[in-house]
Amino acid sequence: MDPIRNPYAPGAGQRPPELAGRDREVEQFDVVLERIAKNRPERSLVLTGLRGVGKTVLLNALRSQAIGRLWGTGKIEARPDQTLRRPVAAALHMALRELAPRHRDPERIEYVLSVVKAFALRDVPAAKNAPRWQPGIDVPAARGRADSGDIEIDLTELFTDAASVGADLGVGIALFVDEMQDVPPADLSALCAACHELSQTGAPLIIVGAGLPHLPMLLSSSKSYSERLFRYHRIDRLDRSSADHALTAPAAREDVAFTPEALDALYDAADGYPYFIQAYGKVTWDTAPTTPITTEDVKVAAPDAEAELAVGFFGSRYERATPAEREYMRAMALLGDGPVATAEVATSLGRRPSSLSPARDSLIKKGLVYAAERGSVAFTVPHFGHFLRSQPS
Repeated sequence: MDPIRNPYAPGAGQRPPELAGRDREVEQFDVVLERIAKNRPERSLVLTGLRGVGKTVLLNALRSQAIGRLWGTGKIEARPDQTLRRPVAAALHMALRELAPRHRDPERIEYVLSVVKAFALRDVPAAKNAPRWQPGIDVPAARGRADSGDIEIDLTELFTDAASVGADLGVGIALFVDEMQDVPPADLSALCAACHELSQTGAPLIIVGAGLPHLPMLLSSSKSYSERLFRYHRIDRLDRSSADHALTAPAAREDVAFTPEALDALYDAADGYPYFIQAYGKVTWDTAPTTPITTEDVKVAAPDAEAELAVGFFGSRYERATPAEREYMRAMALLGDGPVATAEVATSLGRRPSSLSPARDSLIKKGLVYAAERGSVAFTVPHFGHFLRSQPS
């Protein structure tokens, strides 16, 4: 069939043609936006799940909802080697620019922007001789507000002042944080403290975070009350009906159909994971000569889809690992696809657990594995164990 009309989109964070299976999260976020706009108490949100389940896509969809409600929004992608000051300042600058045209007091906007600038200028350069970053805010930095150098105090003051602009307009501000597990520990603690303070005062600013499955544990470790501070949503693979809908709805708009057997084969191959559904759907479309797409088309396309995943989805991550880290992951894969005990990994390698700690910790920092629970680890990427077992020793 015509590859130009191919509707499937297996990209990193790229919105699929049909956002299937996420109606509950979308509807609940609508309620959150409405409640906060009416001065009702609500918690910030955290989305967690493995790679490839669509967390970033859903995060972007929720942001679009907030923009549709005329909220001010900003988005950041956390990095383990970067403090929150610069990205948060840039994100709130964007949110305030969205709200400014509707605000009747330009001086009020300028003051809050001066606070954002003061907060940003406290960012410490990574290298001694590196130039200090200058935010693109054309007002003098405020003095004595969000500039103490204590990230917890400054973040609370910054959020409070930014939220007041949303309150003036009867809306709110939403800060979207992708890869939230990579926020440095001190900054994560400060983020929790600021959210806690705002929840007590009813200020209309919320955090919507997305991260790997161990993010709730990291939040709990940073502040004990974070378990009550956020509403957690586990984003997982799609059920059968949603997976079928993700394939058939965009195809139907192009007057293309699937046989029931083809949908069976695609579900078996993709296992309900949204990224895999898009990957197999795209290659199968290009392979099929005509509609309806059959199980034979899926069989012919499957090796090409698997080859693309092996390079772009699995292989790119595998290449980031050192030989010692690859040895550790291979041992994990040979023990099974679920969480495995670190002691079992050490036993299988004939090593002491303490000698493997550097490799394990480095894999966690690289986002290849996560601490599923105390004393065990698991892959952040679905089917990664199968991929490793298929590689030559």
